Amino acid sequence: MAVSMAFMQEELDRMKREGLYGNIRTLTGPQGARIEIDGKRYLNLCSNNYLGLANDPRVCRRAKEIIDRYGVGPGAVRTIAGTMDIHLELERKLARFKGTEAAITVQSGFCGNLAVMPTVTGEGDLIFSDALNHASIIDACRLSKAKTLRYEHSNIDDLRAKLKEHASAPGRRLIVTDGVFSMDGDIAKLPEIVAAAEEFGAMVAVDDAHGEGVLGRGGRGIVDHFGLHGRVDIEIGTMSKAFGVVGGIVAGSATLVDFLRQKARPNLFSSAMTVPDVAANMAAIEIMEESDELVRKLWDNGRYLKAEMKKHGFDVGSSETPITPVIVGEAQTAKDFSAALFERGVFATAIVFPTVPKGTARIRVMVSAAHSREDLDEGVALFASVGRELGIVG
Repeated sequence: MAVSMAFMQEELDRMKREGLYGNIRTLTGPQGARIEIDGKRYLNLCSNNYLGLANDPRVCRRAKEIIDRYGVGPGAVRTIAGTMDIHLELERKLARFKGTEAAITVQSGFCGNLAVMPTVTGEGDLIFSDALNHASIIDACRLSKAKTLRYEHSNIDDLRAKLKEHASAPGRRLIVTDGVFSMDGDIAKLPEIVAAAEEFGAMVAVDDAHGEGVLGRGGRGIVDHFGLHGRVDIEIGTMSKAFGVVGGIVAGSATLVDFLRQKARPNLFSSAMTVPDVAANMAAIEIMEESDELVRKLWDNGRYLKAEMKKHGFDVGSSETPITPVIVGEAQTAKDFSAALFERGVFATAIVFPTVPKGTARIRVMVSAAHSREDLDEGVALFASVGRELGIVG
């Protein structure tokens, strides 16, 4: 007897009734400050293309050039026949950029977390995870089979209490946190986390997905931002945001990277990064190493946008980074807000439960170095217009 698939439609219908069903837009051109959807141009305020590198001619040119030399696909996993010299060159550049002994690349930032938690911890070990950590961290912790203890978001007292409570437990201990929390834009209290880890004998892993290209000298990330080189065991990240390309990073000691090469399942059982992605990422690193101009422009844009949104009475939360959450409350309100913006030529998607807690639905505004002041003024004016119509601001 065939298994009924009716539950899928029932769940989709429920999501639509509750305003949780996402309308996924399709871009018909390159990523940038302005994008094309179904033949119409929109002001783009929701991508993670922080430095505007996704369509940078220097990045595109490098990808095109290297295809002629190496082809497109690696054709195998890294441990069989998929490691090319350009993979190793990219990893050396990443290690230098991050200020670590070594680095390894995987297929995505999600895979970066899947490469770490189930590899460095296992059954009988303990993971201390921030309550607002990204879904990829949560899934990686589950796969590890270690016992995961959630501590209150950025509450170091709660973290220390849990570390103390389990101080005599057997097994390894790992504290894992996002560096920048993607829905609220706040920064992890990494110095305090590291101090607690050193006191209680725990390893520290930080997912710097939204910190690379944003925090630190020239975008070198949260460890550089706080001057914690040599005290954070594992840096995990992605090249799909500020780098403008795709791919995951794990950086740390040479021993850590060697261990992951031998044991991490994304490295053992999934093909290596494609040739053009590797080349494009190398170009992005070189651009960031040459100048911090794009990083400074990103921060200038972020500060300006927040100030202008606040002037109109919007709740932008407690963001400490260019991420600007415009919190509107209920899921349907956020979806109505997003739809009204779209009608006026602004692409800014609604973020609702389960991505954020119920009652905190928002439009997460993501600025980039590619936005002009005129772009931001236009966006703020249209936000204010829609906000007044919906009774969110006066």
